Amino acid sequence: MKGWVFMLSATLGLVSCDIDMPKEVQTSFETLTVKKSDIEVPIKFSARLKGQTDVTITPQVSGQLMQICVTEGQRVNKGQTLFVIDQRNAQLNLEAAQANLQAALAQESSAKLEYESNKNLFEKQIVSQYMLDNSENSYKQAQASVAQARASVNNAKVNLGFCTITAPVTGLIGEIPVRTGDQVSPGMQLTMVSGNLQMDAEFSIPEALVEKMVSEGAKAEDWAKYMAAIPDVTFVMKNGTEYPHKGRISSLTGMVNSTTGTLAVKATFPNPDGQLFSGIQGTVVLPYAETDVIVIPQLAVVKLLDRQQVYKVQADSTATAVSVTTTDTGNGKDFIVTSGLNVGDKIVTVGANNVTEGQKVLF
Repeated sequence: MKGWVFMLSATLGLVSCDIDMPKEVQTSFETLTVKKSDIEVPIKFSARLKGQTDVTITPQVSGQLMQICVTEGQRVNKGQTLFVIDQRNAQLNLEAAQANLQAALAQESSAKLEYESNKNLFEKQIVSQYMLDNSENSYKQAQASVAQARASVNNAKVNLGFCTITAPVTGLIGEIPVRTGDQVSPGMQLTMVSGNLQMDAEFSIPEALVEKMVSEGAKAEDWAKYMAAIPDVTFVMKNGTEYPHKGRISSLTGMVNSTTGTLAVKATFPNPDGQLFSGIQGTVVLPYAETDVIVIPQLAVVKLLDRQQVYKVQADSTATAVSVTTTDTGNGKDFIVTSGLNVGDKIVTVGANNVTEGQKVLF
C-alpha cells in the first residue's frame, strides 16, 4: 500500500515591513509496504551462432581443380555443383574397369559352357569326376572374377562422381581458400556450406542454475518435460538489436565442465530470411520465473559506495537506514531483495535520496 507523506519545513527570519517572509517548502515521500510476489527475470548468456548443418567441403579424390562454380556468400541448394576436379584420370580408370569386366564376363561364359559340357559327359560316363570338379571350380572362379570386375567398375564410377563436388545441404557458401588450377587432395578444405535455415546459439549456463532447476522439480525422468516448458528465448545482436524470431532451448549436455563449472546449452532459432550467419556473437536472453520473492522499486534503493540501503519507516514515523542486498530483475525499474527486509516492512520509495537518518515522516 502506498501513501503520500508530507514534511513541512520552514526557516525563521526577521519580521519586517521591508523583508518578505520565506515561503514554506514542501517535501513529499511515497512509501511502500513490503510483500512477496512473482516476477519474470531475464537471464543473459553470451552466445555464438552456428548453422545446424554447417558442413566442411573437402575432396574425396586428388587432382587439379578445374572449375569453381560458386562464390563466397552465395546461397546454394542441396545437390548444386560447387567444384569440378579434373576427370580425365577417373574417366580412363572407369573405361579400363569396364573393359576388364567385359573380359571377365567372356571368361565366365566360356567356363560355364565347359562346365555344362563336362556335366553332360559325366552323366554319360565319358569324363571323370575329376574333370567335372575341375571345370566347376573354373566356372566358380570366373564368376568371382566377374564380381570383382563389377566392383571395380562401381568404384571407378564413384571416383568419377567424386570429381564433381555438390552441396550436401542448402545454405550459404563460406570462404573459398582455393583457386582454379590448384592441386587438391582428400582432407583439404575447399569451403564450408552453412545450412542456416535453423541456427543454434551455443552458450553455457552455470551449474548453480541447473541445481536450482532440479530443486524446483526438474528430476531426470521429467527433464524432457521441464525443457519443453521453458519459455521461448530471445537473441540480441552485439549492437543491441533484438532478432525478431524467438528460439527454443533444444539441448543441454548432461555433464558439467570440470574447468568452468558450466553446462553447454543450445537454443535453436528459425532463420527463414537468412538474417543470421554462422559465427555471429550475441546474447541469449532466457526468461526465468522467480516466485515468492520481495520486489521493490529501484528508486527506493540508495547506493553508498560498496553497499545499498533503504529507509524503513518506524512506528514513530521516523526513517531508519537498513542495509540490503539485491539482484537486478533486468526490467530497469525493480530489484529483488535477497536480505535486509521482511514482509510487512514499510519503506520510502519516491524521495528516498532526500531522507536523512531519524528524519520524522508525517502521515
